[in-house]
Parts: sequence; structure tokens; C-alpha cells
Amino acid sequence: MFELPLIGGGSLVLLVFLLLVVVVVIRAIRVVPQSRALVIERLGKFHSEMFAGIHLLIPFVDRVASQVDLREQVTSFPPQPVITADNVVVSIDSVIYHQVMDPKAATYQIANYIQAIEQLTVSTLRNVIGSMDLEQTLTSRDQIKDQLRGVLDEATGQWGIRVNRVEIKAIDPPPSIQQAMEQQLRAERDKRAAVLNAEGIRQSEILRAEGEKQSKILRAEGEAQARILQAEGEAQAIAQVFEAIHRGDADPKLLAYKYLEMLPELSKGEGSKVWVVPTELTAALKSISDGFNPQQ
Repeated sequence: MFELPLIGGGSLVLLVFLLLVVVVVIRAIRVVPQSRALVIERLGKFHSEMFAGIHLLIPFVDRVASQVDLREQVTSFPPQPVITADNVVVSIDSVIYHQVMDPKAATYQIANYIQAIEQLTVSTLRNVIGSMDLEQTLTSRDQIKDQLRGVLDEATGQWGIRVNRVEIKAIDPPPSIQQAMEQQLRAERDKRAAVLNAEGIRQSEILRAEGEKQSKILRAEGEAQARILQAEGEAQAIAQVFEAIHRGDADPKLLAYKYLEMLPELSKGEGSKVWVVPTELTAALKSISDGFNPQQ
């Protein structure tokens, strides 16, 4: 059997000393991550701030009072009931984007800055919403955000915190108010739809009437133009026939015969209301009559 060697008194002291050295070295060396900061106290009093990198502390003399996250943080608060100027209780859900700019002030100026920001947000919302009615509250999100951010940024500046942005996620009125608003919106939509439908019908009737009017006008103009052209054509034809007959130096009998031939054509014209009988026709008819009565 093997027996473990006994450690003498000197060896035990040496081992304890080595362990103590290891502990001291571990406590003396601190590595701070990126976007973090350490607030160091020496003998209970603020000594320094340590940012990203490796740092040395005096063991049992220096103490890390707090470790602060320097990144921008998003804090969402539970919905808060707020009373408007017209005595309507609305629930407002807000989000705060903030960042620690001074680790020392965030450690010593305020015990819990998250809780402080929440309470300050609630009180500011009540003051802002209390001066607005329900309709203004629902339509003035930007104004509410700007006022809330201004108050928070001013108050948290002394705590070493900067409020970068404030967002209003939801503004919820009571269910009864929501139902009334939905009914009102539905009625407004139906009204607008009825007005647009009536306007469409009116415009359609106007366009149809205008179309019929233009069609009748164009049809009448076309018929009138056609009659004019027909009358002009008939007049030109008659004039040409008369001119040809006169150029041929026809005797009265031939003229009378041609005039008699043209009489049916003249009677067909709708615009021929008055007939002009030339003197040649009278003379021709007389000669023809004399031909049929030779005894006279």
C-alpha cells in the first residue's frame, strides 16, 4: 500500500501564501468589456471610472461600486391609465430609448434610474394628456412624444442619462368609446360612399345627355348639309341643261319640250316651293297649241 506524504507546517504556509497571491492577482486585474464602464471606490470613496480595456486595482482597497452599460437601452413600461380633459380614461403604452452618458452620476445621483424614468414618464403623461380631450389625444402623438421627451431629457440630464427617443406604442380608449368610434367611422364611410355613388350617377346622366345633344346636333347639321348639297346639285344640273339648250339655239318647240321634261324633276325637290316659268316656255306652249289647232 502507498501512503500519501504528509505536508509539513512550512509547506502548508507556502501553499496558503501561493493561494493568497493568486487571489490578489485575480482581484487586482480587471478586464472591462466594450461599451461597459466600472465605477471604482477606494476605501469607500469614489476614486475613478474604468472603461473598455485591462485595469489594475489595489486588492482589498479598491472596490467596484457598479458596472454600467453604456449602450442605448430600450425600456417599455406597462400601459398607464390616464384621464383626458373630457374625463375619458385612456390607456397609453410608451417606450423610452435612453443611454447612460455619465457612469458616476448614474451611480451616485439616483438609486434606480429605470424606476425613476418610469415614474417620471407616468406623471408627465398625466400632465400632458390631462390638458387634451380624447380627439386631441388620439391625433396628437407627435406632440405628446415631444413634450414627454423634453421633460424626461431635462430631468434625467442630472442623472447622467440622455433620453434619445420616446415612442407611443398605443393609445387605447375604453371599449365602449371604441365601439362608438367604429360606428361613427362606419357611418362616415357609408355617407361618403353614398355621396360618391350619387355623384357618379349625376355625372353619368350629364354625359349621356350631352352625348345625345351632340348626336342630334350633328345629325341635324348633316341632314341640312345634305339637303343644301342636293339642292345645289339640282340647280347646277338645271343650269347646265338650260345653258346647253340655249347654246344650241333650239327652236321654241324644243324648248317647250325640254321644259316639260324638267317639270317632274322640279316637283320632286323638297325645297322647290315656287316655280319660275320663263317667257320662252309660254311662247313655246302657244306654238305647240297652234300646231294642234291649224284651222285657227
